[in-house]
Amino acid sequence: MLEVSNLGCIRGERSLFAGVGFHLDGGEMLSLQGRNGSGKTSLLRILCDLSPPAAGEIRWRGELISKLGEDYRRELCYLGHHNAIKEDLTPLENLLASARLAGEDLDADSALEALERVGLAGREDLACRYLSQGQKRRAALARLVNERRALWVLDEPYVALDAVAIELVAGLIGAHLQRGGLVVLTTHQAVDVQAGTIHELRLGE
Repeated sequence: MLEVSNLGCIRGERSLFAGVGFHLDGGEMLSLQGRNGSGKTSLLRILCDLSPPAAGEIRWRGELISKLGEDYRRELCYLGHHNAIKEDLTPLENLLASARLAGEDLDADSALEALERVGLAGREDLACRYLSQGQKRRAALARLVNERRALWVLDEPYVALDAVAIELVAGLIGAHLQRGGLVVLTTHQAVDVQAGTIHELRLGE
């Protein structure tokens, strides 16, 4: 479903990576690894069609993503290293707003259940600027509870989380793989996902 061929990335005058390729089908995950500065986040942004590659191509269901445009983005969930939440809004307001922007039908009850599941019960109506870094990350990750788009691209999803929250997120990823979804993620932590087929790709080697 997702095929990457001979991908290259240049930032300034520096080549971050070249000749990167992989293929993922439903139920498969790619764990992207490498030292800081090796181009992991740049690769994720290229996969999301947010930055152009210096070389190579990306195909989704056999078609170039550059030609699919919005049809590709409708099947993509990108969660970056930064939480992308508005500090003045509550976790509930942020979750509902992100669903609306994605064109998803999420009601308040389902949103509240998602926030409870990620450990934010009792903080749903507190402005995010008052939350800890771990709680802000949970607010961002609550999107995954009801997310059904086929391809998840996650940049350091476990950062700032405690062991309980890490296990929860790994469970959400595993459930997505069991449904036939695809995941590409970066992580500095060894986290066991109990489902699907896991591949590894290390940049900078």
